[in-house]
Amino acid sequence: MKKVADMVAAANAQVDHAPAADLLDLHGADGVTFVDLRDLRELERDGMIPGAFHCPRGMLEFWIDPNSPYAKPQFQTGNRIVFYCASGWRSALSTLVAQDMGLPNVSHINDGFSGWKKAGGPVGERPSKK
Repeated sequence: MKKVADMVAAANAQVDHAPAADLLDLHGADGVTFVDLRDLRELERDGMIPGAFHCPRGMLEFWIDPNSPYAKPQFQTGNRIVFYCASGWRSALSTLVAQDMGLPNVSHINDGFSGWKKAGGPVGERPSKK
C-alpha cells in the first residue's frame, strides 16, 4: 500500500510550494487567487484567508475542467493559484492534480493554514452564503 506521506513528498518534488511566511506578500495582489481546500466545518471553526475562494477538495477536478458542467470561472482567469489546506498535505496533492490537468501557475502553502496563522497572515470568517 502506498503511504499518503510518500504521495505528498512525491507531489512536492514536482510542484511549486513555499511556507506561508514566504507567501504573505501575495495576499491581495492582483493576479493571485488563494484557494481554500478545507471542508466547511474547518472554515466555520477556524476561519479562512480573507478573499480566498473555497473549493472543496472533492470538487477540484470538476471545477478546474472548463468542459465540465461544474467548471468555475475562478480557475479560468489565468491568475496564479495558491492552494492551501490545514497543513499542506491536501494542497500538495491538489496542486499536482491541477498541474497535471494543465492549469498554469499553480503552487501551494506547504505548511497550510496553520502556517499562515503562525506567520501572522490575516484570518477572516467564512463568508456566509446568501
